[in-house]
Order: sequence, then structure tokens, then C-alpha cells
Amino acid sequence: MNGKSDNKDVLIKENPTSKISKPLTNNLESQQPLKTLSERPKEGVSLLIGQDISGLEKTLGSPDRIDQTIYGYDWYIYDSNYSGYIQVGVENNHIVTVYAIGKDLDIAPFEIGQPVEEIFNTQYIDANVDINSAGNSYRFELNDTDINMRPLVQLGDIYAQLYIDKFTGNLSSVRFIDADTLIKQRPYELVYRGQLLEAPKPTPEQWKTVEHGTEREIFDLTNVLRIRYNLKPLKWDEKTAEVAYNHSKDMLENNDFSHTSKKFGSLADRLKVAKVVYQAAGENIAANYTDGPAVVEGWLNSKGHREALLNKDFTHLGVGVYEKYYTQNFIEKWVQ
Repeated sequence: MNGKSDNKDVLIKENPTSKISKPLTNNLESQQPLKTLSERPKEGVSLLIGQDISGLEKTLGSPDRIDQTIYGYDWYIYDSNYSGYIQVGVENNHIVTVYAIGKDLDIAPFEIGQPVEEIFNTQYIDANVDINSAGNSYRFELNDTDINMRPLVQLGDIYAQLYIDKFTGNLSSVRFIDADTLIKQRPYELVYRGQLLEAPKPTPEQWKTVEHGTEREIFDLTNVLRIRYNLKPLKWDEKTAEVAYNHSKDMLENNDFSHTSKKFGSLADRLKVAKVVYQAAGENIAANYTDGPAVVEGWLNSKGHREALLNKDFTHLGVGVYEKYYTQNFIEKWVQ
């Protein structure tokens, strides 16, 4: 076996302060924006938010699968056609969020591939986003990296989290989301006054189900991006996925965020023990991201991780998720 050097870039978390919530002092006042806040779109997939399941199935049909999340909703996954790939979050039979990355989707008022300059010229984007819900006040505080790579835009009574590909300067994907779900996920630093809205804590059994679904989402989204860049999609490899899962579990249990495990060694060591035969291999790891879409977009915006995602030589992929630790193991199989 001849393994290429492992990707030594690491992705620790989506935002170092994203899980720190601070009580809000009494001086919370929303400043008047220089631009008028956008109204809710009158077309596109964001119209799904607030509809019930019957409206979803009327628009998109039955999902290809349903994945659980730790935020109280289920992802209805539509992945039969990668150019129309979309995840729709359903809670209590109503749609609360939509993640869209397929190039053929109508994501008005945006477009996949839209230049970031055009977005900033047409949308009001602020570092502070204030939300009032059930008598409670919340403020998301975006830093410079947030604004440039994943800004948050208010569209009437919903919000759009935009994922910008910093290497191309174009919109990679968008997450439409209602206020309560955004507060539960807390993808940015949050300050608040009143009661903090939180998702129920998952049981160990629920974590297992969520992990499996997230693994499949990361696999799908990787292939959506590879096809976007005219590369062959990867095939799933179960043995490699087991190696990836064990590494994610090892990192969390031993608080050791690294490509080289103190107990199980390097990627090459771990693949050898699992009897995975390959010509070349690579690895992406990350921790504390909101979910599968967020971590894949994070990898895309990191040079070393991006190179693994878009490596033309890799043929197979195994993904392992343990709670909020994520591992991708790529391999190029021997050609018979």
C-alpha cells in the first residue's frame, strides 16, 4: 500500500463561540438598518417553510429517506437527483427549515453560484441579528468570518443562512430557517434576555440514529460538490466508514482532536488493521458543527479539506459521525 500524506488541516468548530450563550443586558435596541429588510420571497423553496407535510409532498413528492436530527425536527431528504438535492426539516408535521444545494433548485431571492458581491449589493446584511420570540429577546452576533463566509439574512419572518465558497466568491448553498429553529441551533454567538429556547437532549439511541443519517448526508453532499466541479462521484465503502466512525468516537472519548490517534495511530495504521486495500488515502475531520451540511461547507472553505473533497483520484468514501465529531476517509482503490 502506498498512501499519500494525510491532510493535516483540522476543522475544530463552526464558530469558536457558537455554543456560548450569554444573558443579555437591558440595553438591547435594534439599530435602524441603512437598507430596508427584505420581504419574504414570493417564489422558490423558502415558501415551504410553515407549510405542512401535505404541501411538501405535493411540491416535491415523497422523500427518498428521512433522517433524524438533534434539534427536534426530521430531515426529509431528496437525493435521487443531485442537481435537485434538498433537505427539508419537518417538526410536528410542519416545515421549519430547508437546506438547498442542488444547482437546479429555485432558491429565490438567491441563486446557486451567485457572486457574493451581488448578494451584498442587494441584501441587508448586519453583524447583529435581533429576534423576539414568545416574549424573549435574542441577538446573534456575527464576526467578520461569519459575515464573509456564512452571513445571515432576514427575509420577512424567516431567515437565510448563506454558505459562501470563499475560493470562488460564489454562493454554494443556502439554509432557510424559521426563528425558533435558528435559536435552537445557535450557529453564531448568541446573547439573550429571558428564557433560552433549547432543543431536547437526545438519548443515546437517538444519537445513533442521528449519526447514521448525518453520515449519509455528508456522503451525498460530497458528491453534489464533486459533480458541480465535474468530478466523478465517490462510492460508499463500508469498511472505510467503520474506520472513520471509530476515529470520530476515539477523538471524543479521549478528547484528542487529531489525524493521529494516541491509541490507534495514523490513518494508514487504522486502514491496515481494518484490511482496507488502497492506492492512496486521505482524511478530513471536524468537530462541533451544527450538522452535516454545515460541516461539508466548512471543509469546502478550508484549503486542505477542499483538496480532499475534490481530489480527482479518490474513488470511494467512508464517513463516520460520533455525536458532533465528524470523519471522512477517502481512498483510491486498486484498479484490477
